[in-house]
Amino acid sequence: MALVFTSALYAQEATSSDDELIVSATRTEGSRNDSPQVIKVISEKEIAQQRQITSDTSQILSNLLPSFSPPRQKMSGSGETLRGRTPLVMIDGIPQSNPLRPTGREMHTIDSSMIERIEVIKGANASNGVGATGGVINIITKRAQPGTVNQHFSVETTTPTAEFDRDTLAYKTNYSINGSEEYIDYLFSLSYEDQGLFKDADNHAIGVDNTQGDLMDSRAWDMLAKVGYWLDNDQRIQLSLNRYRLKNKDNYVSVRGDRDAGVLTTSVKGNPQGSAPHNDVWTVGTTYDNYNLAGMKLTALAYYQRYEALFGATNSSSFQDPAIAPIGTLYDQSRAYTDKYGSKIALTKDDIWDDRIKATLGFDTLFDSSKQDLWSTGRTYVPEINYTDLSPFLQLEFAPVESVKLSGGVRYEYARLNIDSYQTVWANDRVKVEGGTPSFDQTLYNAGVVWTPVEPLSLFASYSEGFTVPDVGRVLRGIDTPGIKLNEYSGLQPIVTKNSEVGFRVQQAPFDFEASYYKSTSKLGSRVELVNDAFVARREKTEIDGVEVSAGYSPNADHKLTLAWSHMRGRYDSDDNGSLDAKLDVLNISPDRIIASWSANWNAQLSTFLQANWALSKEFDDAEKDFSGYALVDAAVAYKLPYGKLNLGISNLLNKQYVTYYSQSASVDPDRYFAGRGRTATLGYSIDF
Repeated sequence: MALVFTSALYAQEATSSDDELIVSATRTEGSRNDSPQVIKVISEKEIAQQRQITSDTSQILSNLLPSFSPPRQKMSGSGETLRGRTPLVMIDGIPQSNPLRPTGREMHTIDSSMIERIEVIKGANASNGVGATGGVINIITKRAQPGTVNQHFSVETTTPTAEFDRDTLAYKTNYSINGSEEYIDYLFSLSYEDQGLFKDADNHAIGVDNTQGDLMDSRAWDMLAKVGYWLDNDQRIQLSLNRYRLKNKDNYVSVRGDRDAGVLTTSVKGNPQGSAPHNDVWTVGTTYDNYNLAGMKLTALAYYQRYEALFGATNSSSFQDPAIAPIGTLYDQSRAYTDKYGSKIALTKDDIWDDRIKATLGFDTLFDSSKQDLWSTGRTYVPEINYTDLSPFLQLEFAPVESVKLSGGVRYEYARLNIDSYQTVWANDRVKVEGGTPSFDQTLYNAGVVWTPVEPLSLFASYSEGFTVPDVGRVLRGIDTPGIKLNEYSGLQPIVTKNSEVGFRVQQAPFDFEASYYKSTSKLGSRVELVNDAFVARREKTEIDGVEVSAGYSPNADHKLTLAWSHMRGRYDSDDNGSLDAKLDVLNISPDRIIASWSANWNAQLSTFLQANWALSKEFDDAEKDFSGYALVDAAVAYKLPYGKLNLGISNLLNKQYVTYYSQSASVDPDRYFAGRGRTATLGYSIDF
């Protein structure tokens, strides 16, 4: 069975002699097997297995992608990267990443129960325009199934195994209804999740991140609605709406830890300053597909998103102003707001020259308005930034002989910023900055080859370029030098990442194997650094390279074993002399990781799942940030009842006490010296009717 995604918002089933998957994120309906880059398609079954253990989308991705960072287990995912760079996160082709003012919360704009599959293109590419310097993560939402009315209901509860307590209890429920008739299909889904206090393996309260926001002690709800209509046999339109809100309950305050003494940050009951941190997202998308437009296929997507991220109150030095309150006493909180809309159009013809050539011509637009203010005092932290991105592209695939597939393309990016003059906050000397309309244009190229000298061996190689703007908000709010004119300011120059990759794959049942080596370089990259209590961006030459290996073995249809390994290193030019003399730290790069899993169907009713994750030790230039590593094991069992299914998932099965990767090595901040979660049990029941 093959799944052919006809657009970013809809999938059709088609028949095929193999298990080849067609990936919509490539914009050309590229085959995973024929791709000159490594593509991972996370299936509905894999997501269902992970959801028995966790509801955190970041953790689901980390459990399945060794080149993705270990999760922070917080509302903010700052520092979570793919192959050491920030990926472009999309939902049904709609960008969730906000390049002008990233908040690190891109993984928390939809509930994991709404996800059918996830397409991951690893490494820089320009297939979807601005933002994909580290790759693309395209989350595909669930769709209508055959039948007039199909309903699903699920409920689950999670608790630490050390104690069963009201404060530590979490529960979640989901209801969906969908159906399809001759010309129309629909889906409506609603989820609600209430999470309690998290405990570590020693049964101590984990520290709450009152500033960045947290998943513990939070409530979230999500509503997804989709309606599709076939105009005729070749034309289809669809409207989708996603409304998501995640908000802390603010029942706990953080208690500072002591790294030198090995004392972890914990939580006690209390009411933190200010309003509760939250994520609030509205997303609307409309698609039009024409499968026979003069022998070509047309896909078009138009979208709109309103995104608001509120951070918790703190007396950060960045927020102080003696005109308002004595230094050190002023608590404030920042709010990032983004309003964006855009479109994606692609026209494909795949039967040129006896089906040897496939050509895709497209045009993408993005109009983004972002700002960041200080919520409590009404001050401007980051002025309003208006961004326009126009991008035509052409992609060609050519098969001169059956065993060789060549691909290549070009994308032109035109980007313009429009920023009014503004004054920085007191902490940055209240300097006046002259606004402007800096513009950039960049031509991006890609080329690749896949050669299959003998079945089932395929060799592949590729070169691709990615484009994005830097974190403009972080750049603007950090200016402290008088006389800056934005039209002449080099800190706003775009980031162009060049990615080269070579590898091979073998797919011969019951085995599959893939290995690749990649290198990603940027002459003017963007490295994140924590200075005092604020994150700042450094524009420097960077280089990341690494090796990825994945293998699978299915002795029969009921059992599957997998093993994956990722090794990477990152360096940058710390003194601007052209040489790569320093190591990238945790805010920019992942540790080496190994992931192993075993899934089994023992009979028609009983199935089990077991996985292990090793995050290997890593040394950095700053010895205080060296990472000691840790290994975690998770397990799950599912049993089909006469009506419905019962699931039991155990996360951190061995109850390993550990400090998260971010807390060990991103900073030496005693306020964020967080342990990871101890052993938890999730008991769930679901029924389809």
